[in-house]
Amino acid sequence: MRIRLAENFSAVFYAPFYAAHALGFYAREGVEVELFPSPAPAAAAPALLDGTIDLTWGGPMRVMKARDENARSPLVCFCEVVARDPFFLVGQGDASRFQLADLRRTRLGSVSEVPTPWLCLQHDVRERGLDPDRIDRVADGTMADNLEALRRGRLDVAQMFEPYVSMALRDGAGNVLYAASTRGPTVYTTFLATRAGIARNREALLAMTRAIARMQHWLVEHSAQELTKVTADFYPEVAPDLLLSSLVRYRDAGLWSRTTEVSRQGFARLAESLLSGGFISRMPQYEDCVDQSLC
Repeated sequence: MRIRLAENFSAVFYAPFYAAHALGFYAREGVEVELFPSPAPAAAAPALLDGTIDLTWGGPMRVMKARDENARSPLVCFCEVVARDPFFLVGQGDASRFQLADLRRTRLGSVSEVPTPWLCLQHDVRERGLDPDRIDRVADGTMADNLEALRRGRLDVAQMFEPYVSMALRDGAGNVLYAASTRGPTVYTTFLATRAGIARNREALLAMTRAIARMQHWLVEHSAQELTKVTADFYPEVAPDLLLSSLVRYRDAGLWSRTTEVSRQGFARLAESLLSGGFISRMPQYEDCVDQSLC
């Protein structure tokens, strides 16, 4: 069985997907997985629709958005891997005293590469009684741009994922003020496919789900050091010490799901964030967006 799988983009928090590949878990289930790079996070969904690829990993927010725009959208998600928000707020200050409401007095650089980090953060801010529109926010900088601005004092706080967090701490540019993983279960990354693709490749996708379950068990039994060793070749641009620091931080945050079932609580939390941020116009239904037959 052969599956054409697009990588989305090679974020460090996707390490479990690479671990399943590197450890041979897909092959052990009889699936030959061909990895394809995606030119941008938003490019994978169109490739699914036109049949260029069979599968990708990414945010269920893309399924929710597609369903919001077209009630007959064929996109669905299954097999949860990243179960919490992997982003952080980094800046100068006392992390033990920082509260999200303090953002009203800061200049914040938010993530521009993808929409979900800000949509989740703005929802957390709303829940604490602060209007996110009142935050002095730089919305068009990349994480690399924002890290440099943080170093130079042009930002007070920057929103980023690993390894930028580890780089900021190494350089003394700031402290971790807030871990978005503490917002609780939030379905952040699953496999994405079309209903036709699932019907066509059902046995292979069931086998891949079993491989992910095997990987999830492996993560429980093995250290971040071992995960670093297994996945390092997939991150040639990340220094080994930074990769290790990143994966330790994510492991300690409980970022990765221990089951392939897509969490209903995490699905609702993500959907509420997208709705409050105006990304979607109505609450999506779990049954419309999740293929439960593949968990």
